[in-house]
Amino acid sequence: MIVLERGAECDFLLVTGDAWVDHPSFGAAVIAHTLSAEGYTVAVLSQPRWRDTADFAAYPRPRLAIMVTGGNLDSMVAHYTVAKRRRERDLYTPGGVTGRRPDRAASVYAALARQAFPGLPLILGGLEASLRRFAHYDYWSDSVRPSILAETEADALVYGMGERAVREIARRLREGRDLQSIPGACTYYKSNYTNNKFIRCPSLEECRADKRKYLDAALLQYAEHDPVRGRALIQPHGAGAVVCYPPARPLTTAELDAVAVYPYTRLPDPSYTQEVPALEEVRFSIIHNRGCFGSCRFCALAFHQGRLISARSHASVLREAEGFTREPDFKGYIHDIGGPTANFRHNACAEQARRGACRGRTCLAPEPCEHLDASHADYLSLLRKVRAVPGVKKAFIRSGLRYDYLLLDKNRRCLREIAEHHTSGQLKVAPEHCVDSVLRRMGKPKWGVFEQFSKAFHDASREAGKKQFLVPYLISSHPGATLNDAVEMALTLKRQGRHPEQVQDFYPTPGTLSTCMYYTGLDTQTRKPLYVAKAPGEKAMQRALLQWKNPKNKPLVIAALRKAGREDLIGVFYPRKKYTNRPKKA
Repeated sequence: MIVLERGAECDFLLVTGDAWVDHPSFGAAVIAHTLSAEGYTVAVLSQPRWRDTADFAAYPRPRLAIMVTGGNLDSMVAHYTVAKRRRERDLYTPGGVTGRRPDRAASVYAALARQAFPGLPLILGGLEASLRRFAHYDYWSDSVRPSILAETEADALVYGMGERAVREIARRLREGRDLQSIPGACTYYKSNYTNNKFIRCPSLEECRADKRKYLDAALLQYAEHDPVRGRALIQPHGAGAVVCYPPARPLTTAELDAVAVYPYTRLPDPSYTQEVPALEEVRFSIIHNRGCFGSCRFCALAFHQGRLISARSHASVLREAEGFTREPDFKGYIHDIGGPTANFRHNACAEQARRGACRGRTCLAPEPCEHLDASHADYLSLLRKVRAVPGVKKAFIRSGLRYDYLLLDKNRRCLREIAEHHTSGQLKVAPEHCVDSVLRRMGKPKWGVFEQFSKAFHDASREAGKKQFLVPYLISSHPGATLNDAVEMALTLKRQGRHPEQVQDFYPTPGTLSTCMYYTGLDTQTRKPLYVAKAPGEKAMQRALLQWKNPKNKPLVIAALRKAGREDLIGVFYPRKKYTNRPKKA
């Protein structure tokens, strides 16, 4: 049972930095229902005040444990732009109001839980904890911080998609057993614990003192993040140590289907008087898969959900779509049929389920693996069934599409049907850059692949009798990208008549390989030094070059061209107006 009333007795008190929204796109709701389905009572404390323990103390002492999550996003990302300015809205708070949760929310809530309930087991989970489970570079303090587990001395940390680990933790707490050796979880030892079965990861102190050690640690953590062949890692932290056990196996199709039919209300806490903005985009969206073998190095998905794919059955997805049609607010439009990557419905190859993902290799970039299974037949069949549901007018795809993978589908029927039936005038894709050396470091395909996809998409749109556009997402100042690379990108965009609205400065979030490159200044593939733009002025120039068409960016673009020694291009971007001798009007 899940209870929202304060003062309720419970087995678990679940504390979340997000507003409470009982929807499968919100991780706290999924975990609460997972525990409830096992017969436990879960009380929910959302966005508690953090100046004192009053909100915590309003509950009787939970019988088994308190569980803490910062929310769907890392709280620092939720609060700050890449320029470290406070955001004007918090999409996971009613009315988008800011200030309802603290910075480093998971750590703050954990400390309050310890004060309110001394001696009660404390379990961390969610994205903030997952990506900070090891010693990590923290962009906002510009320092290497300890594992959040060592920092809070929690009894366990659940990482990734946590249903399996949470069920096992709950069972062991009920039986009075320890929490060691649980797949998908980490534990902390206050004294330096050693075990020959664990692989030693460079310590917190080594990572702080030597950037090459930090690189070694990051690569080892990624290499062992596999539920089939992964090994337990131990990372010393002073006199203590963090032990990270291998990831939990992805849920099977039947298990994912069971998660999808939990009795979600799909609505926010009824006590809220304002809408929760984050719900609006996902309320009539369907998540059909988990995991991503794309392995973009700036993305945390591979380190959180993993590279193996699990997918819901067609019947489960259709049941959800049919449920939309019975809701009074549904207008016939499903906003998205997607997930981490919309067009992944199976593992990259048949061997992954048995052997795990290949160590030190990626499936798609810079070239697709020869063993890659690029069939889109199952996804295409699913799309056809959903759009045939009575009451569904359109079912769009707004999650990221891996366009290079879509191109590998032999008959390209899926691409044609996406253009004809599942695009709302614009299709968002993420080439990220056009310079191949930068794309290699990003883990993305070469620029020529995007150009090939662009032509194929526009041809398919034309065949469908539609005038549609690609909206490219681009990243400026990614590690390895120089000012000259940004100039090359600007020229390419101008030549192709593209004027992107979506440009993001590279954001060094915890746990990604691109963040490792940003901090260490070393290429994670070659281990050689690489250029990293960190000065705010140059980052602004790189971003402005990708949006040179915006009149506000003209001074920055001209300054960037001069700094890059390309003053010859100023007239290319901003040609002087030609005047003719015309008679003045009388």
